[in-house]
Amino acid sequence: MSVLHTFRKMAPAVFLWALAACSGPSAPEVTVRGEARTWHTLTLSFAGPDTDESALPNPFLNYRMEVAFALNGDTLRVPGFFAADGQAAESSATGGSVWQVRFCPPEAGTWTYAVSFREGHNLAVSPDPAAGTPVAFDGATGSLAIEASDKTGRDVRARGRLEYVGKRYYRFAGSGEYFLKGGTDSPENLLACADFDGTYKHSGALARPGEDDPGQGLHRYESHRADWHTGDPVWQGDTGKGLIGALNYLAGEGVNSAYFLTMNVLGDGDDVWPWTSREERYRFDCSRLDQWERVFSHMDSLGILLHVVLQETENECLLDGGQLDVQRKLYLRELVARFAHHPAIVWNIGEENGPAFWTPVGQTVPQRKAMMSHLREVNPYPSLIVCHTHAADPYQNDLIRPFLGFPDMDGPSLQMTPPDQVHAYTGKWIRLSEEAGRPWVVSCDEQGPHWKGAMPDATDPDHDTIRADVLWGNLMAGGAGVEWYFGYQYAHADLGCEDFRSRHNLWNQTRLALDFFRDKLPFPAMDAHDELADGGLCFAQPGQVYLLYLPDGGPARLDLSGSFGMYAVSWFNPRGGGDTVPGRPEFLDGGDWVSTGPPPVADGQDWVCLIRAVPPGVSSGNH
Repeated sequence: MSVLHTFRKMAPAVFLWALAACSGPSAPEVTVRGEARTWHTLTLSFAGPDTDESALPNPFLNYRMEVAFALNGDTLRVPGFFAADGQAAESSATGGSVWQVRFCPPEAGTWTYAVSFREGHNLAVSPDPAAGTPVAFDGATGSLAIEASDKTGRDVRARGRLEYVGKRYYRFAGSGEYFLKGGTDSPENLLACADFDGTYKHSGALARPGEDDPGQGLHRYESHRADWHTGDPVWQGDTGKGLIGALNYLAGEGVNSAYFLTMNVLGDGDDVWPWTSREERYRFDCSRLDQWERVFSHMDSLGILLHVVLQETENECLLDGGQLDVQRKLYLRELVARFAHHPAIVWNIGEENGPAFWTPVGQTVPQRKAMMSHLREVNPYPSLIVCHTHAADPYQNDLIRPFLGFPDMDGPSLQMTPPDQVHAYTGKWIRLSEEAGRPWVVSCDEQGPHWKGAMPDATDPDHDTIRADVLWGNLMAGGAGVEWYFGYQYAHADLGCEDFRSRHNLWNQTRLALDFFRDKLPFPAMDAHDELADGGLCFAQPGQVYLLYLPDGGPARLDLSGSFGMYAVSWFNPRGGGDTVPGRPEFLDGGDWVSTGPPPVADGQDWVCLIRAVPPGVSSGNH
């Protein structure tokens, strides 16, 4: 079937294509909205059965839409979804005849597509491509001419899809840049926002003193409305400004990741789910999910990774009793269909996943593996799949060790109590995963004690403990970064945070650390080498560069007995940042244990010492 493309400019750098079939009046029509560039989202809309979220047959379960996009022999089979009237974010429509697929092309060129659209019992979760009966626009074909991305800076679309590449760090497929995470773990119910259609807090939500207060209401993020900028997304007038403004603020502080639940039924908050009601498991709220998509797309432009947490410890057996069956498969398929196109997205199969003494009923190891494998199978794009852990041994060890070497898990999302164990446990899982043949990407995404977490600046303005033990502890072990959990005892706590400025100092310290690693170090080539340092932590590419983190300042001793030549010494303040300062001495000779000399200020605070090999033939000046 040949297709004619006509173009109409809609907004700066946003286009709408109207595609009209040329083979006759009965041929299906499709509109394509978005920028025809790599790493951008194109939304193809087809006119299909006129139905409703509550209709029979169930439009989510008993229809299956899949579009095969092909280029140069490679094919991506992307699931589609029922989209009500196609503009549900604005209209709050529950019904209509629009069916959509969202496609994120990873390569420039002319992509062709072919549509499969079929109806049948439980067809959405059937793996049989021939099951069911062809209906409506089944068989439609067309093509899309894709150009290279024109985005720059933090925008994820400037860097490409974030992928696992068999190393300790994720890497952007377009730019080749390795990713270090500095994000927010709180509020975990980020999407429990009054601006989203049909969102409410369950009246029977558990009241845990200091942790969950059912009376606190939904998020509004009112203090961040002033951070919304003209041209940013909204819906239905000026709805969404608070949350969009909050994300703007975070991005401006260097935050590049946000952790959030897509379902917390029976859990903390009990106020987030994708379905048409809290009790529903087979029907999805089109307008709410379309509004989520507005927020997620803005996160792409801000360079904020979507850390999607699919369930939590209280409800990991809510769907199919923990098994991989119709409910769980449908839940995963719908989220993948609607959101997997985002270039920077991590799928976390569950918060505090697996049984512990306070939640003795949990998913088994085979059930968790089945969920991960199915998630990877239904996702047309390279999936990043992790699992949030319990706080410490024996639960962390018993529940995570069985996944070493498992091909469908890319790493643990560590919860750690106490914080001073972060360095050791990050290093432990990196080492064991490398020995198992599949190196894990290890981040620390929740810091204990659970009541404390990362306290607000008003309570802990310096953040000395978590800066040293968690942030630098993870990075110096070869970890991939952190997300900050807010605890539940202080203002703007985990479930109740309304103002992210409450931790302004912490965002700044995190940004300083990540910028230092990205700008000053070949960190993907470095490893933890604490055995080389007498005092502090050592991260090194032996013979080339050594980084010492000294919690109590210096001087420290470094083993250069196996490394010869000349080395330049400089110091960095992890609390206040600024330029590196030459050391005293400024240069060292290799071949023996050496002293770094003191930091620029003998204040008993933490300092970072950078020791680099001086290229042969370069004079040390005063050496």
